[in-house]
Amino acid sequence: MTEALGRVGLIGGSGLYDLPGLSTTSEVRLETPFGVPSDAFFVGELGGVPVVFLARHGRGHRLLPSEINFRANVWGFRKLGCDALISASACGSMKESYRPADVVLPDQFIDRTHRRIATFFGDGCVAHVSLAHPVCPHLLEVLDRAARAEGARVHTGGTYLGMEGPQFSTKAESTLYRSWGVDVIGMTNVQEAKLSREAEICYATMALVTDYDCWHEEEQAVTVETILNVLRANATTANAVLAAAVSKINAARRCSCRDALKFAVLTRREDVPEAAQARLSLLMEKYWR
Repeated sequence: MTEALGRVGLIGGSGLYDLPGLSTTSEVRLETPFGVPSDAFFVGELGGVPVVFLARHGRGHRLLPSEINFRANVWGFRKLGCDALISASACGSMKESYRPADVVLPDQFIDRTHRRIATFFGDGCVAHVSLAHPVCPHLLEVLDRAARAEGARVHTGGTYLGMEGPQFSTKAESTLYRSWGVDVIGMTNVQEAKLSREAEICYATMALVTDYDCWHEEEQAVTVETILNVLRANATTANAVLAAAVSKINAARRCSCRDALKFAVLTRREDVPEAAQARLSLLMEKYWR
């Protein structure tokens, strides 16, 4: 079993641009082989647990979902010593029983994006990680317990559909996705899950429902105004759950997330171009020693 790196990464989504209770020791701006992250990383402690926090869209919400440099963000968490990553994000409900302000903890994803790079590999080095179970079961259980302890209405398990955006769905799209049996819809979590697996970081997400997308006949079609109203309440819930969850993560957890690259890389190191070796050195350090 891989040794824990000792820090928990936290990603704040829409409406969550800082983390009350975070005792910050440094604000770190990184240059990565994959470009610029969304913002500075805030390194510190939350309830005595070493954490790193990043605002996914940047402070002030400056980045569209399609503009987020997911590779730089995840690489940054790995560089700063994180081996667990929990994200919070807004989402639309695709089920009657999943109401605004509910917490959904998906364990599956469907990727309907088409403008995003979701791998660190390529350009001379090929890897195929397993993504059959994209969410770390231990982190999922931790989030479930923390959310219920905070009194949230929680739905654990289910499928998150990742759409490109930035526009919300057409009614035809929303109806189609509902017919697939998905539970929630959002614009950011799929790439984080894929890249975290390649970076051998345990990943789970807390999706906070803001609306019913546009499929619901009795509800008003989703607007930014209605979402903002729910986001304020959701941010309070997210802050409380994240603070409670980080203290419950077991450093000796038994999962395969932190060894995902062990048999995934097909290219021999000697055949990987020097530029690719340099770019992947952080991720491959325990295999290319």
